[in-house]
Amino acid sequence: MAQFENIFRSSGNPLPARPPFNHILMGGIGGVVAIAVLALMDANIEAALLLGSFGASCVLIFGFPEAPFSQPRNIVAGHVLSSFVGLVFLTMFGPEWWSLALAAGLAIALMMATRTVHPPAGSNPVIIFLAQPAWDFLLFPTLTGAVVLVIVAWVFLKLSKRSAYPAYWW
Repeated sequence: MAQFENIFRSSGNPLPARPPFNHILMGGIGGVVAIAVLALMDANIEAALLLGSFGASCVLIFGFPEAPFSQPRNIVAGHVLSSFVGLVFLTMFGPEWWSLALAAGLAIALMMATRTVHPPAGSNPVIIFLAQPAWDFLLFPTLTGAVVLVIVAWVFLKLSKRSAYPAYWW
């Protein structure tokens, strides 16, 4: 029984501190604004701008704008790189479980190697294998949507004075 207790034992660290209420509020509002902009643009320009992983990107961008994962370089390059890998593997090997697994692993490794890690982008190969889009998926929604997210974040965070965003551009 003691061996099972050791398996589930945590390090004993306390929970992180709760962010200030205004950060929580602005994080939620930032997510609303960013997804609303993408959704409205998506509906009005007849080009796909929504990607499931963009919701998770908003968590990082508006909840933790100072984090390296939230910087424009990581958001744009992470999404584009991961989608590119997903499209390459889908095209070369088809929608096989092992192809998806290799694409996801390679996307992670490449983001780490290029210092463009953006955790939500790690789901892009999975999204690509589920949807099986054409190569234009790389431009719409991946690149264009990621750039719009960064622009919305930059404007919103400047106006809200929540953060000196970004810490770096590229």
